[in-house]
Amino acid sequence: MKTNKSYSKRMKVTRNGKIVSRGQGQNHFNSKESRRSQMNKRRSVAVVMTQGAIRRYLPGLKVPKTALSVSAK
Repeated sequence: MKTNKSYSKRMKVTRNGKIVSRGQGQNHFNSKESRRSQMNKRRSVAVVMTQGAIRRYLPGLKVPKTALSVSAK
């Protein structure tokens, strides 16, 4: 099965196996936000995915099974 490249380029796997991505609401209309919320939006967000979703969108991704059980809780 082929990896969904547009989706996989937005994701990153940490050393511990967590899947992280950029948070939502960062593209435009940020000048009216407070500085605090602008800085908070710069953080990465942990993504909780089911095993089926990982197999479907990121089949070539090596994610430890222990990381999946921890993040799914």
